[in-house]
Amino acid sequence: MQKLFKTAAFSLLILAGLGAKAQTRKAVFIIADGIPADVIEKLNTPNLKAIAKQGTYLRANVGGEKGGYSQTPTISANGYNSLLTATWVNKHNVWGNDIKAPDYNYWNVFRMFKNAYPNKKTAVFSSWTDNRTKLIGDKLPEAGNIHPDYAYDGYELDTVKFPHDKAGNYMQLIDEQVANSAAECIQTKAPDLSWVYLEYTDDMGHKYGDSPQYYDAIEKMDAQVGRIWAAMQYRKEHFKEDWLIFITTDHGRSEANGKDHGGQSTRQRSTWMVTSYRPLNNYAKYYTPGIVDITPSINSFLNVKVPEAQQREMDGISLIGQLSVAEPAANYVQGSLDISWKAMDDKGNVKIWVAADNTYKEGKPDDYKLLATVPVTNGHALVDVKNMPSKFYKVVIEGANNSVNRWIVLEK
Repeated sequence: MQKLFKTAAFSLLILAGLGAKAQTRKAVFIIADGIPADVIEKLNTPNLKAIAKQGTYLRANVGGEKGGYSQTPTISANGYNSLLTATWVNKHNVWGNDIKAPDYNYWNVFRMFKNAYPNKKTAVFSSWTDNRTKLIGDKLPEAGNIHPDYAYDGYELDTVKFPHDKAGNYMQLIDEQVANSAAECIQTKAPDLSWVYLEYTDDMGHKYGDSPQYYDAIEKMDAQVGRIWAAMQYRKEHFKEDWLIFITTDHGRSEANGKDHGGQSTRQRSTWMVTSYRPLNNYAKYYTPGIVDITPSINSFLNVKVPEAQQREMDGISLIGQLSVAEPAANYVQGSLDISWKAMDDKGNVKIWVAADNTYKEGKPDDYKLLATVPVTNGHALVDVKNMPSKFYKVVIEGANNSVNRWIVLEK
């Protein structure tokens, strides 16, 4: 009889589990402007440390491949758009803070999300309106006619509520407004995907460089992140939602005094990220991630399916979930492409796709040819392209769990 009761109880538990509704997943990413890794690591940031204790802290990088085709200026809007699109500047085409001509053919994370889930909600919290109107492309046909469901921005334009003082303290008040708006919206409306942008840290870096004023701005940012994190915890506790957060920065600062950025020095390229997620995959463990890896990670967490043509263009690799390949490389050798990668899994094959043009940037499909299929553990393939003569090749290495890409740009 006792055994019968145990069996019945076990069956009830199984049925309860089958009937349980999966938790709704939601994500937030925060860009705190202009903070190199060495600074964030030495200051008192209890909220970032608490999030990292639950999840992970990683050193990271910006700037694309130094000296290569994807080298990207370490400038704010360039960094934001590298995160948003999971591509470097050679693709997204945002070369400076004026955001002259972004190439919307490279989708941003909000467009990917809305394409997969048209009825779910998105939000932007920022001092700049340009983050929404130019980078996301709010309501622009060429950007997919997407529109954030909640937008709290443009505070720099409100000189009545935030009078501009020479010391720049008005930006601290604006960041307080941004953080408070984000915390309140997350707690009460719970958008499914949110971007929070905090600017004051960069302003103090430009004005004072490595200094008490700059460090104080970073500690204030940490408190703002804490309020947003508390709102997420409230939702998790009261609504049984599963929340992900990524906090990062868009660039580092100069070695000499910390005032400048834009170049390719080690400190200007050296950044960091904090996430609530654990455990991250082996790519995060063995390699230094880039800012372009955050959007693929969010997509993995939110189960966003990205169209194949767009997926092939993304330079970022997810830090969440199983991978097949990473660290792609390619070289042209006498009519052949010498292609290599690091195998992140020892099972399955990779397909080598090659295109000899780049019409994707114009909104047209590229003509990819499947030139080889080899075991992923091979780590390399030599493919003949004599029948595809060109000064430019795009290579996609497609594994079972993910794909990576490289360009080959020959001298003209």
